[in-house]
Parts: sequence; structure tokens; C-alpha cells
Amino acid sequence: MTETYKVQRWTSRSIVSTALIAALQFALLAAPFVFSANVVDHLTTLFVYVVLAITWNALAGYGGLVSVGQQLFFGFGAYGAIRLSQAGVPVYAALALGGVGSAVLALIVSSFMLKLRAGEFAIGMWVLAALVQLLVSLDPIIQGATGTSLLALNSFAPAARRADTYWFGLVAMAGVALLLFLLLRSRLGAAMQAIRDNEEAARSVGVRVQLAKRIMFVLAALGAGMAGAVWLATSISFQPNTYFGVQWTAYMIFMTLVGGIGTFEGPILGAVLFFAVEAAFGAEGVWYLIGIGAAAVGFALLLPQGIWGWMERRYALRLLPVGYVLKLQGVDAGRQHGFARRSVPPPPAAMRISEQS
Repeated sequence: MTETYKVQRWTSRSIVSTALIAALQFALLAAPFVFSANVVDHLTTLFVYVVLAITWNALAGYGGLVSVGQQLFFGFGAYGAIRLSQAGVPVYAALALGGVGSAVLALIVSSFMLKLRAGEFAIGMWVLAALVQLLVSLDPIIQGATGTSLLALNSFAPAARRADTYWFGLVAMAGVALLLFLLLRSRLGAAMQAIRDNEEAARSVGVRVQLAKRIMFVLAALGAGMAGAVWLATSISFQPNTYFGVQWTAYMIFMTLVGGIGTFEGPILGAVLFFAVEAAFGAEGVWYLIGIGAAAVGFALLLPQGIWGWMERRYALRLLPVGYVLKLQGVDAGRQHGFARRSVPPPPAAMRISEQS
């Protein structure tokens, strides 16, 4: 029987799942009117984790830029919000602009940080985060390690502040996720994956490597900065040691590895799982952190593609497609199903069409 091929991005399953996810996000707007204050606070925390996971995955899983210093942008987003609020900017506008400030900082430091590669880039980002933390601590407003508070939020009634912060976090999460989704489906997203796999080969076929890396770097910083601003709105207080702590990047790595690096859905699943584990075992202190670290190592060794990556390969499950699949037509159902589980091999050109290597 003659075999033909069909390149496909959207399927009936992915169309339905994308529509349901969009509907869920709109439904979540009503949460402050429906759920208790405790549930609303927990959902806001989950939004922060989702943003952190998907942006680190975009940077490392799709762009090949493994950073252990993303706490730089998380902390700077919160610091920028403090500074702008003290300058008289309305508080929620200050929070949003604080996240944008992290993107501006990333644009500046990308001019020299993106010249580093692999381990040099990872460690360099860590060092840069520590340096910025020290500089922020020297700001008289911050009062060193003591920190300060976003005092403008105290003028809001607790219920109103909780609801406004929740909506701010929801919009930030949905906006960053949509921006990433569209970018990864574009030519730039394909170029980033080509750079991840072989930077020299991508450059040789005309990919503007530095520009593509800079855009992804800035976008990841924007997400981390918005997450830091949302976290500040939930806690009000700001201490440099907390906001610039490397544990934030450790959380990002854990969520991405467990969910599935290089997939769009995986980090979202990883964020949900991390949130559930933290809610159940966070009070255990150091043992909780040891368990998180051990789980991350275990997944890296035993299930390197993560939970969603394994499900995607095993069952050809694609809910939010950012790449393409190649399907055989005119073959029996058993062979069709078996072929669909495998990733499409990348073409020799820079513009990859597979979702992950």
C-alpha cells in the first residue's frame, strides 16, 4: 500500500484542549467571588510558579540557555516595584513596570552575558545575580538585609488587595504564556531550537543567533520579573536575601525537569506538582528541600524527558502544539499509532519543525 505523509500542527484534540484552557483562564477571573481567601492566595502562588517554570523552560528547553541566575530578574522585578511605588507611581502600575524593568535589565546585560556559553553562562548568571543583590542591599530605601515593605498596598482593604493581586497574577501568567506560545510557534521559535541543537550550524544557514538569543533572554527575564512583582504583592515585604536567593532558580529547574523540559505543557504540569508537594510537605523544613533535590536528580537520571515528555512520546499527546508532527497516511492503524509516538527528525536547515529533539 502506498504511504503518504501529512505535516500537521493542530488536531481535533489540541483544538479542544486549547479552547478549554482558554475558557478555564476566563473562568478563573471569578475565583475571588467564589472561593475563600485561602484558596485565592494559593492560586496566586500557583500563578507565580507557572510563570517561573514556563519562562525557564523557554530559555533552557527551547533556547539552550541554561541559567542558574534567574533569581536576578525575580528579585529585580520586586525591587523595581518598590522603587517606583516610593516615587509616586500607583502601586499596581509600579508592580507591572517592575516586571518590565527586569526585561530592560536583561536587555542591557545581554550585551555581554550572551557572549558566554554553556557552563560559563550558567555560572556567570549566578555571579551577576549575587552582584545585583549586593548593590540593591546598599540602597538606603532597602535598609540592607532588613529590607522594606510595599507600603502603598496597606491603603487597600485586605479583601480588595487580595482580589486585585490575584487578578494581576492571573493576567501576568496568561499574558506571558500567550506571548511564549506565539513566539515558539513563529520562525523565531524554530530558530531558537536550531541554535540550541547546533549554534554554528544555525548561523551558517542565516539564523541571526545573537538577536534570537537576546529576544528569548529578555522574554524570560520579563516573566521572572513579573513573577517577582506578583510575589511582592502577596507578601508585601521585601528582603534582598529572599528575593535574590538561588532557591528560586532551583524551583524553576525542578518544575521543568519533573514536568518535561522542551515541551510547552510539561513545565505547567511541573508547577502544579511542585505546588501540591509544597502545600503538603513545605512545613517539613530542610527535609522538604532535600526531598525536592533528590526528586530532581531522580527525574534527571531515570526519566530525563519528564512526566509530560514521557506521555507525549508514549501516547502522542499534544494539547498545546508549538511544533509539527509528521503522520503517515495509507497504513494500518497499528503502524500509524506507533509512528505518531516518535518525534519528527529535524531537517538540515535551521528552521526545525519538530517540537523537541
